Amino acid sequence: MIKVKLVRSWIGCKPKQRKVLDALGLRKIRCEKSFEDNAAIRGMIAEVKHLVEVSE
Repeated sequence: MIKVKLVRSWIGCKPKQRKVLDALGLRKIRCEKSFEDNAAIRGMIAEVKHLVEVSE
């Protein structure tokens, strides 16, 4: 399981990055979600790595 936490605001992000955050369910700062560890989730995290904090 991977825990992803939004630590920076999405204001000023590119639209694609905003869609990724919505798909991950991260809508507010300090919002945290858990996901299965797979390539799709890793790719989404890579798109917004400057906005999130990842723990395993």
